[in-house]
Amino acid sequence: MSHAPKMIFVNLPVTDLDTSKAFYEAVGAANNPAFTDETAACMVVAEGSIHVMLLTHEKWATFTSKAIPDARTTAQVLLCISADSRADVDALVDKAVAAGGKGDPTPTQDYGFMYGRSYEDPDGHIWEVMWMDPAAASGEFPAAAEA
Repeated sequence: MSHAPKMIFVNLPVTDLDTSKAFYEAVGAANNPAFTDETAACMVVAEGSIHVMLLTHEKWATFTSKAIPDARTTAQVLLCISADSRADVDALVDKAVAAGGKGDPTPTQDYGFMYGRSYEDPDGHIWEVMWMDPAAASGEFPAAAEA
């Protein structure tokens, strides 16, 4: 019995849907208009696998009665996405900063075989961008075990 690959839908509360949509488009996500209206926007980060649902606070409240924390002052999650190279890590953070995001809200991680930086979206949600040497990822690289 075969199963379809798993997909993830990250739901984020946002204060200004249009601003957030433009920000995510600027960092490479594509809007899926079939799942977008005046209360929510589906942003495709990786076709068929990673989607970010941007939800107005009113829409968010239809899913949970829990309070929406201010992501600029509190953090519940750190979202992390892989990149194909060190240069791609830097390029994505640069795009985020150019689009109005905050660069490097968490420390840069540089272990040689692994490199990561981060950015905040307009609402303060932290996205980490990480590259790992393919040999280290497969366990073939001895430095991965030493770090």
